[in-house]
Amino acid sequence: MLQIKPDSIVNGRSEEIMKKIEPGSIAVSFWSPPYFVGKEYEKNETFQTWQTLLKSVIHRHYEVLKPGGFCVVNIADIMAFGDENMPRFQALNKSQQKVSITKEQIIHVKAQHPDKNRNELAKILGCSEQTIDRRLNGNNIRGGKHQIQSKVKMIGHYLEEYAEEVGLYLYDHRIWKKDPAWANCKWTTSTLKSVNEYEDLYVFWKPGQYEVNRERLSSQEWKQWGLRQIWEIQSVRKNDDHEAKFPEELAQRVIRLYSDQGDIVLDPFLGSGTTAIAAIKTGRRYIGIEKEKKYVDLALSNIKDAKSQLSLGI
Repeated sequence: MLQIKPDSIVNGRSEEIMKKIEPGSIAVSFWSPPYFVGKEYEKNETFQTWQTLLKSVIHRHYEVLKPGGFCVVNIADIMAFGDENMPRFQALNKSQQKVSITKEQIIHVKAQHPDKNRNELAKILGCSEQTIDRRLNGNNIRGGKHQIQSKVKMIGHYLEEYAEEVGLYLYDHRIWKKDPAWANCKWTTSTLKSVNEYEDLYVFWKPGQYEVNRERLSSQEWKQWGLRQIWEIQSVRKNDDHEAKFPEELAQRVIRLYSDQGDIVLDPFLGSGTTAIAAIKTGRRYIGIEKEKKYVDLALSNIKDAKSQLSLGI
């Protein structure tokens, strides 16, 4: 079986392609897997197949990482995880009520007219049948009374479990504080949910000696972010060529902190090529894997542009 050479991008599924990487050759792997949030490239995934994918890729890392190497996973909790067994979220937003009828008034009138249906009760109270229904049964703020509910699904414990199964251990946890985003919930006026403004970086270590090299960063960089848990980095402003890009600065920080120049960096979900570009700009080599051919072509184009800019000193 031919092994994948450094500075290569391979089209295929990571759990299979990683078998072709030289064992013990990767200093740091930095990747952001699909988040199971309904993106186009996730359309055939179920939560079970998604878990199987994560588990398989994490398991492959034990072989390819150097002893003392790191696997850094950028991922977010699922902010709207569908659960048909959940009761409906009910929120009372008085500022949006067009009529002042209360639940207590409806119950009182209903007791006086037990034979009346909702339409008849609505006529008595001078409101709509929908108002009767909402006051008595609550207002489902997640898409109507026939829509299944969604909840926040915590993800980190799955990663930790899969890693420990093969002898990788959670070494550190950092937080990428990005721009506030409202996109995960369009019913923002009828919820007490917080604004989504961070993602997690889970740092897994393969047992073995690693080097603490203070020359990797300047003294100012160590103070500003090298020793800090929370990294404030602006989100990618334009996702026109790929719908889930992370900023190059994020990849560069991980690569510089956990590897040295000349080391090989792996990204098993390369996407638009950000990790490879960050590796090139920081003097590392890279291996990228991407299952979508159109994103392989995009990554190759972006890497070519980055190399051209470097050669021109841009």
